Amino acid sequence: MSYILNFDTATKNCSVSIGRNGEMVAFEEVNTENYSHSEKLHLFVENVLQKAQIEFSDLAAVCVGKGPGSYTGLRIGVSAAKGICFALDIPLISLESLEILANSITINEGVVIPMLDARRLEVFSAVFDKNGLQIRGTKAEVLDENSYDDYLSSDKVYFVGDAVKKTKDIIIHKNAIFIESKFPSALDMVTLSEKKYKNAVFEDVAYFEPYYLKDFVGVKPKKRI
Repeated sequence: MSYILNFDTATKNCSVSIGRNGEMVAFEEVNTENYSHSEKLHLFVENVLQKAQIEFSDLAAVCVGKGPGSYTGLRIGVSAAKGICFALDIPLISLESLEILANSITINEGVVIPMLDARRLEVFSAVFDKNGLQIRGTKAEVLDENSYDDYLSSDKVYFVGDAVKKTKDIIIHKNAIFIESKFPSALDMVTLSEKKYKNAVFEDVAYFEPYYLKDFVGVKPKKRI
């Protein structure tokens, strides 16, 4: 019986779950503009262990959402995952946060384009078919009215994620379906992490890093007058 601890901190959503043989047995989540992941993550881990009535020693692996997303959020999540795996000597599994997001909906036709806000008109996005297979790689791209025309011209396109709010004002098409208020969640990681665990798709705990996708650009402090 394999218990896998899952969490994603790539966005303002901080979520943790425990899966057992591909079934979700415990879950905690909060969505806040304050990005309080450093305060909530470890508390949520303790809570889900209690809910599942297991100890750290019962865990078979840890799975973390590796990004892209918030630099600070990703560092917090990946550091915690690596720390637990190192301490318990168990495997580390990673999932792209856009794959987690794509897995949050089920479709019978067309494609899913999960998208996360990357400031201004830029988004992080990828494309998945109706079976959940990724058919276009993850990119950071600037939106315009012709974005994703290749997909929209031939079938339904389900846009999902926190970047949908600005996308629907730019892309106007009869085949575009917009699903707002969705974030990568540990709720949708359980089946994905179990599959990777069974196939022994593990990361190197010592060298694994978040998937930032693009370089961090800091904001210069304002000069004091």
